[in-house]
Amino acid sequence: MRVIGIKDLPRLFTCVAERMAEQADALCEMDAKLGDGDLGLTMRKGFGALPAVLDEQDEPDLGKRLMKAGMKMASVVPSTMGTLMASGVMTGGKALTGWGEMDAEGYAAYLQGFAEGIAKRGRCQRGERTVLDAIGPAADRLAAALDEDPGMDLAKAGEIAVAGAREGVEATRSMEPKYGKAAVHRAAAQGVEDQGACAGLYMLEGYLRYFRAAGQDA
Repeated sequence: MRVIGIKDLPRLFTCVAERMAEQADALCEMDAKLGDGDLGLTMRKGFGALPAVLDEQDEPDLGKRLMKAGMKMASVVPSTMGTLMASGVMTGGKALTGWGEMDAEGYAAYLQGFAEGIAKRGRCQRGERTVLDAIGPAADRLAAALDEDPGMDLAKAGEIAVAGAREGVEATRSMEPKYGKAAVHRAAAQGVEDQGACAGLYMLEGYLRYFRAAGQDA
C-alpha cells in the first residue's frame, strides 16, 4: 500500500486502539511499579475515542483532521501521558496540513511532528526515559531509510519505524529517569523498560498492523 486517505484514518486508529487494548493490562502492571498504575487504561480510552472522532468530521484536510482528533483526545484523557500522546497526534497532524493523503514520506513527517509535540509539551528530551525515547528513534530510522528508498510502501515504512522504536525501548533500560515516581525510585527502574516508551511502541505496532492489512486488501 502506497498511500492512505482521509477515509482510512478511522480504521488506522482502530488498529492502534486494538493494540492498546491488547496491552492494557501489561501497561498497567508496568505502570503500577513506577507510576500510577493506570497507563493501560488511559491509552485504551484515549486511542479508543479517536476512530469515531475521525469518522464524524467533514474536514477535507488530512492534517487538520488529525489535529482536531488530537484535541479531542486531550479532553478525553487529560492525564500526563494522555496529554503527551494527544500533543503528538496534534503536532503530527500539523506536519501534514494541506495533505489529502499520506504516503511513507508523509508518515515520516507525521512521526517527526509527533516526536516534536511530545518534546515541546512534556519539556523533555531524548535520553530521559520517556515515550520520546521510542518515537524519536522511530522517526529517525524511517527518515534515514527514506533517503535510500524514497518510494517504499507504507508497510515497509511501518516496519522500519517499529524497529527503531524497539531499539529505543530497549535503550530505556539503562537510562536515568527524571520524571514521575520513577525518578524517586530510580533503583527499581534500572534494567526495566520504560512503560511510556512501551506505549509508544504499541502505537506504532498498531499503525503497522493497519498498513499490512490494507496492503493485503488492495
